Amino acid sequence: MSVEVQLAAPAHRLPKVRDFRLWARQALQGESGDLCVRVVDADESQALNGRYRGIDAPTNVLSFPAAASLPGEAGLLGDIVVCAPVVEAEAAQQRKAAAEHFAHMVVHGVLHLRGHDHEAADEAQAMEELETAILGELGMADPHSA
Repeated sequence: MSVEVQLAAPAHRLPKVRDFRLWARQALQGESGDLCVRVVDADESQALNGRYRGIDAPTNVLSFPAAASLPGEAGLLGDIVVCAPVVEAEAAQQRKAAAEHFAHMVVHGVLHLRGHDHEAADEAQAMEELETAILGELGMADPHSA
């Protein structure tokens, strides 16, 4: 299993590459496969969000699952795109440490690659509980508590 990290946004306030890898691996919970975490600026996030979700605005995290691998192959799980300025602004607004909010977005994105969703209330609750548990294993607070 490998986690590629691409820093395509200004890197002066971003967590370290090794942190992004740690957070992604923790969220994989032993599942095999490769993924890429790309940290982008608002323009790239907005372009991707517009193209793939029809929303003309940047967003905190996008997940792009890969096509299914052949049976018995680990293969590529997919890509996660994290928008640095949106995550930093949300962290400030929510009075959270930016690094912890970046970690939450990476975990959230990886869980989407693993097939989790939050469209229905019961799915959302299960996904939030899993995020909280994974971040807790990393020594971080519940991201859903006010």
